[in-house]
Amino acid sequence: MSAETANPDFFKSKVLGHPSGLFVLFFTEMWERFSFYGMRVLLILFLTAAITGNNPGWGWNAENAGALYGTYAMLLYITPIFGGIIADKYIGYRWAVVIGSIIMTLGHAFMAFDTPIFMYLGLACLVIGTGFFKPNMTSILSEMYKSFPEKKDGAYTIFYMGVNAGAFFGMMLCGYLANNLGWHYGFGLAGIFMLLGTLQFWLAKPLFGNIGEVPTKEATLAKAEAAKAELKEGEEDKANPFTVFDYVLIALSTIIGLLYAFNDPLSKIGGIHILPKKLFGMDGSIAVIVIGLVLFLILVVSRVVRYSPVVRDRMIAVTIFAFFTIFFWMSFEQGASSLVIFARDNVDRTLFGPSLTTFNIINTLLTVVPLVIISWVLFLLAKQTFGKAPASNIVLAITFLGVWGVAIWMLNNEFSKSASEIDPTWFSILNSFFIIALASSVSKIWDSKFNPPAAVKYGLGLIIMAIGFGLLAYGSYGIQTGVKVSMIWLVLAYLFHTLGELFLSPVGLSYVSKLVPARMIAFMFGIWYLAIAIGNKLAAAVGGEIENITAQYSLSTFFLIFTIVPIAAGLLVMMLNPMLKKLMHGVK
Repeated sequence: MSAETANPDFFKSKVLGHPSGLFVLFFTEMWERFSFYGMRVLLILFLTAAITGNNPGWGWNAENAGALYGTYAMLLYITPIFGGIIADKYIGYRWAVVIGSIIMTLGHAFMAFDTPIFMYLGLACLVIGTGFFKPNMTSILSEMYKSFPEKKDGAYTIFYMGVNAGAFFGMMLCGYLANNLGWHYGFGLAGIFMLLGTLQFWLAKPLFGNIGEVPTKEATLAKAEAAKAELKEGEEDKANPFTVFDYVLIALSTIIGLLYAFNDPLSKIGGIHILPKKLFGMDGSIAVIVIGLVLFLILVVSRVVRYSPVVRDRMIAVTIFAFFTIFFWMSFEQGASSLVIFARDNVDRTLFGPSLTTFNIINTLLTVVPLVIISWVLFLLAKQTFGKAPASNIVLAITFLGVWGVAIWMLNNEFSKSASEIDPTWFSILNSFFIIALASSVSKIWDSKFNPPAAVKYGLGLIIMAIGFGLLAYGSYGIQTGVKVSMIWLVLAYLFHTLGELFLSPVGLSYVSKLVPARMIAFMFGIWYLAIAIGNKLAAAVGGEIENITAQYSLSTFFLIFTIVPIAAGLLVMMLNPMLKKLMHGVK
């Protein structure tokens, strides 16, 4: 019996060949990413903006702002590990998404007040809310397509278009409001769309049936039996349950990591040290984090060696890929810290005459064309689902009327000016635009005879991204204080960063799912997200040094760090290709 016959309701209500529920997830994720990226692009700019002027900020230096943002970004990749466990065992995926969305909405509402207590409360709510939301959206999608694996790739492609569409419009519109009306307008707009996205998801419950419901005892037992059945005959002893020693190492390394994460901003911003200033003759923070990493390494090694040889080798391969992932995100995530400061302070963003007209035409096309396409998808969804979920469709219509209203106001405002300065946040949208424009072309390479091995993809991703920073280093070479860089260098940098991301980012998660058996995938995904968390923390820590390195050396030297390190890492991982190929035991 085919999957479609076994589940005849699945395709009763479909849009573009997929169930309408997929597009509810599409829009839910779109509004969440709208709010997340809309806030993210503002945070460093707000923290480092002068405390006087038309739009005052907090006047922090880049180092302190980077310390706070780095801890926030690091925690965003740790809390989903716990949110996924809670949803899987206790509350179900749908409730987890709703709870996470409500907490995040509160976080954005707090940040709209842009006062210290509300800012910190807001960031805490966003971290906790993301922990519930982030892992469970994809869990609902995975469960929805459990019987339709042949359609899963197309579903994920559509879903991630929603991710990038949300990021694109969030950074564009929240950034524009914050720079032209005030910070609280930008933070507030992010919260409004987070709330509306939550409502449309909750009101669309009839479209999902029992997908993502609170797990029953029968479902939990069935999952355990499936994991047991995956073990080959004679390998029952290789299930490798966690021991007391494992749990102790997990607890110690987690506590140490969290202490370091909180100590960094507390010590730099408030002079509060929760770790010793000196330990073993070195900086206390560095000594403690080294201890934590050693404990975690012992945990990983002790668990990996207990598996059968093939499984062990494949897990080693995943761990090596995770290690190189740190170097990628350490550089790529400069887009959230140093690059927005660079765009504000060091890029010539002034336009007038024909150049302003050209920019306004390009900006109008970038804004209107995607909005028209997504509004058309909204219309198709409403045709299929208005009878079953009218309130959800009405909320979605309100959100799009709101986006259209803000977008038209922005474009009209810009066309009325004879001279204009591009908002520094505008450049951040280029990453999402280039992903939407180039993703299908890059994916065709993977489907052709030119599809390279995983290690080569990783190496190319790192090197291509590094070229973007090399262009920034070249463009800013020898400039004097007060002289600004042409914006073309920043546009080209985002182009190469995006190409690097397309080569590396999707490959990593794909290989985790291919190389790791289902019974161990939660542990290895934990390692993977930990690597991304470390990369994000390092990105903010090093990016926060942009002012210090520029003052002591030069702006070009700062960008050379992110040119040389990823190129070296990229060459090294490509050199490891023969070894990684053996460790993967035929997985391609």
